Amino acid sequence: MLANYRDTLALLVCIVALAALINRFAKEHRWVLRRLVSLFALLLLARGLAFALSQAGAPAWEHRMLGAAALLSSFAWVNVGGATLFDLVLPRLGVRPSRLVSDLLLGAAYIVATGIVLAESGLALSSVITTGAVLSAVLALSLQTTLGNVLGGVTLQLEGSVKVGDWIQLDNGKQGIVRDMRWRHTVVETRDCDTVIIPNATLLSTAITILGRRGGKPVPHRMWVYFNVDFRYSPARVVQVVQEALTASPIPNVASTPPPTVVCLDFARDNRHSFAYYGARYFIEDLGPDDPTSTVVRARLHAALRRAKIPLARPAGTQFVRLESDEVDTRREARHEQRRLDALRQVALFSSLTEEELAILQTELEYVPFASGEMITRQGARAHWLYVLGSGSANVVATHEDGSTAQLATLHAPNYFGEMGLMTGAPRVADVIATSEVECFRLTKEGFEKVLLKRPEIVKELSARLAERRRELRSAADARPARPGEEEEQIFEAIQRFFGLRS
Repeated sequence: MLANYRDTLALLVCIVALAALINRFAKEHRWVLRRLVSLFALLLLARGLAFALSQAGAPAWEHRMLGAAALLSSFAWVNVGGATLFDLVLPRLGVRPSRLVSDLLLGAAYIVATGIVLAESGLALSSVITTGAVLSAVLALSLQTTLGNVLGGVTLQLEGSVKVGDWIQLDNGKQGIVRDMRWRHTVVETRDCDTVIIPNATLLSTAITILGRRGGKPVPHRMWVYFNVDFRYSPARVVQVVQEALTASPIPNVASTPPPTVVCLDFARDNRHSFAYYGARYFIEDLGPDDPTSTVVRARLHAALRRAKIPLARPAGTQFVRLESDEVDTRREARHEQRRLDALRQVALFSSLTEEELAILQTELEYVPFASGEMITRQGARAHWLYVLGSGSANVVATHEDGSTAQLATLHAPNYFGEMGLMTGAPRVADVIATSEVECFRLTKEGFEKVLLKRPEIVKELSARLAERRRELRSAADARPARPGEEEEQIFEAIQRFFGLRS
């Protein structure tokens, strides 16, 4: 009797210690404590009844109750060991077996514990096994569907064909992630935030597609974005423009290997249409945010086509009714001109230009939009144009020789960048990456040359402004500044060489 009380006390200490550890390291597994507490409460009840029966002089019933208490105690110890292994030790080692596997192992431990307790009670184990076999046959006949689901779950676990965390597509086309695999069913959460309960037997008997897995290993999942472009634009040109936009800078959740590709799928076969079908193929690493990723890809694709002045196709039979007059068109063009002039007036570099010279430059501005995340210009590139930031924002990021990067500044509209490339032909000193939808105007060397060649004397003032701007950038990058006069003279000579102004 004393040994029984010692066993109960030791079990209580272990349960308290286990509860403290689970509350500290595995709060999501606190539900296992309820089972332990329930078993311990039943154990105390059995011990109490056994003591009461001994006092009442009923030794036969006392013996039976002590046997029940021994069985409950063994079950409680099995649960203590299972909780320690499956909820504390293995998760800390990075191993997370499914609930079905842990339940199977616990069930096997229950059977072993029951056999030991029955053997210690003097019960013939062979008769217990025979009785269990008969009961199993009866249950198998009456619970065929349930057993089919249970065996299906065991088969899925042993084969490893479907795992928790897999994205699957059902035969009805719905996609979802496997959240749990239980004895009777598998829990799948769809993209619509619905939960689908699939019997394990059904999961085995129907065809399902496991997304993002090949050869048993996870791989990026291919996605498509389709678009149409008019016949007037060369497929080779369209493919080049879009593919360069999708690969120029990383897109969140889009794999770099294999890289995005663009293909011309077909030409319109209906005589009423006159466009070609295109598809952008890319691979995503996380299947969860598939639609948000597609949105980013579409935004980048759309911005690239607008920069290249390639419009998306409209049906050839579309009719447009114009209720506007030539006067309205004139006012619209005047607004566009005013917008370009306002953009130029924000460029401090051009503050000394006359209104007539600004009017000449505004006709040379090219509208170039960029999507969020796109690289507007790349460090080291030799691009002989200046960008005027009309709306949006962008980060200026420099890459050092050791491969590390540093953000030098954040540009907010109205602003400008790339002036050294326009004026001297110098390579870009940093990457400029759009952090939002950006609208830019681009001024090329050829466009600015029309003003500079008419009034070459402004070169000196432009040199001073460029030197001042360069000192500001160097200060932001913590670089060693050059002497003001020396740097201004170097820029002056570089402008003259670049535009051929030397006599």
